[in-house]
Amino acid sequence: MASVVGLFVASAIGQPMQTCTSVRAFAGRGLEGDRYERGEGSYSKLPRVAARHVSLIACEAIEAANRELVQRGLIPFEVNETRRNIVVDGIDVYGLLGKEFRIGAVRLRGSEPTRPCHLPSAVTGKMGFAEAYRDRGGVRAEVLSGGIISIGDLIQTD
Repeated sequence: MASVVGLFVASAIGQPMQTCTSVRAFAGRGLEGDRYERGEGSYSKLPRVAARHVSLIACEAIEAANRELVQRGLIPFEVNETRRNIVVDGIDVYGLLGKEFRIGAVRLRGSEPTRPCHLPSAVTGKMGFAEAYRDRGGVRAEVLSGGIISIGDLIQTD
């Protein structure tokens, strides 16, 4: 079964991602204490076609990107250094695009793929993030109902 294996928030652009065991999700906003929940994320001010409340990435994608980095002689990224809010296992996050799903009791809708940028490399001093995570950087989602998301919560599609 697909489940949450990592939860992270950052209070501001460029600040380290803080590890959480659980976090409150607010409908129409995002995760409590996160820069996107407060409208202060790197992409918050850009015109949007889709909601950017939270980001999800599969741990399998992180592992594949890190293998590529190591093959290129570069340093791999830790899970929190990907700057994604929710790390999941056992599901293709791209299959959530345009669909409603639940993490625990919280309802979300996959809104758009992320475009890996330079920020994780800039924050960590590690090179190659945008290239290694291209086509595996995860997705953004809209929070449709509030509640608590915790490590171990199951991901259910309707």
